[in-house]
Amino acid sequence: MAAVQVFQNEELFELDARPYLRLVSVQTLPPPLRTGPSLAQRRAARARMLQRRRRTMVAVALVSGLAILGWPGHAFGGVTGAGLPTDLANSSVLASGMDYVVQPGDTLHSIAKLMNPVDPSLARRALVHQIDSSVVVPGEHIVIP
Repeated sequence: MAAVQVFQNEELFELDARPYLRLVSVQTLPPPLRTGPSLAQRRAARARMLQRRRRTMVAVALVSGLAILGWPGHAFGGVTGAGLPTDLANSSVLASGMDYVVQPGDTLHSIAKLMNPVDPSLARRALVHQIDSSVVVPGEHIVIP
C-alpha cells in the first residue's frame, strides 16, 4: 500500500510555483509466522491418515491369513505317506503314486532309500505293507506308497 505526500522544496518552489508529488511507502505488518490450516485441522487430518493406515494393515493381514489357510497343509512342514517331509519328497527320485519297475540288483532297502533318503526304514515298512512281501523281483511294477 502506498500513500501520497505533498512535499514542498524550497529550491524548487522558487523555480516553479507548484509543489511536486513523491511516493511514500507505508510500513506494513510483518507476515505471520505460519500460514495454512490451523493446528486442529492438521491434527484431525493426521488422525484420519493413521486410521486409514490401520484399516489397510488389518485388511492386508486378513488377506494374507486367508491365503495361507487356503494352501494345503503339507506345504507347511507336513509329511508324505513314506514319512518324508514334502520338500525332500519332491526333490527325491521316487514320489508317492509313481509306478516303479524293479531293476536287476534292486532291493527293498535301495528302493526305500530312493523314496526317503533321510530315514529309509519308514519307506521300507510302507513298501513291505504295499507289496505284502519283503522280496522284490526284477521287472515287477510297484506303486510307490
